[in-house]
Amino acid sequence: MTKHKKDSNKAPNAEKAASPKKTETTDEVLEGTDSETVLKNEDNPLEAELSALKSELETAKTKIDENWELYLRANADLENATRRAQQDIEKARKFGLEKLVEDLLPIKDSIEMGLVAATQTDHANIKKLHEGSELILKMFSDTMEKYGIETVDPKGEPFNPEFHQAMSLQESNDEKPNSVITVMQKGYLLNGRLIRPAMVIVAKQPTEDKQSSESDNNETVGTNIDEKA
Repeated sequence: MTKHKKDSNKAPNAEKAASPKKTETTDEVLEGTDSETVLKNEDNPLEAELSALKSELETAKTKIDENWELYLRANADLENATRRAQQDIEKARKFGLEKLVEDLLPIKDSIEMGLVAATQTDHANIKKLHEGSELILKMFSDTMEKYGIETVDPKGEPFNPEFHQAMSLQESNDEKPNSVITVMQKGYLLNGRLIRPAMVIVAKQPTEDKQSSESDNNETVGTNIDEKA
């Protein structure tokens, strides 16, 4: 009896000892299952985001490749355009005056023929030689005008430092002060731009001493004339 009681006391203790162990195993399984579920649920958005990022990366790489190709083409076109422009500039520099030269050749031919005629003519035909020279000069002036070359011949005009170069000043009673009384060398414009200024002599007002001496001379001349009369 006592032994059975002891056994019965043992059984509940064994069950109690076994029961917590079984519960812990179940909890661990449940806990593991929940963890896997949570991880699985958390992995889905990460995988989706990673996939989206990979897609965006591939798209970006494709655009980079396309833009690189466009850059290479644009750079090649720019280099070709620069090379062509340089060639055009070089050609313009070499042959830009071709038309002018073609128009000047007849004038040169006329001058050469005039020189030949001058060596073979006598004094009686000098007038014809002069007429021929005037014709050549007219041809040359017409050609210059055709290419926008204008002559600056400012005799009698007010002095303009933008187009005239004063070589000296000369006192004058006949011309207004600061006006051009003599053109030593004509100037020229190309389409309104100054190529060479006209070299001129500019009038200035005579000094008072010279004016008084000139007036005295005029009075003396007048007196002499009266006396002779």
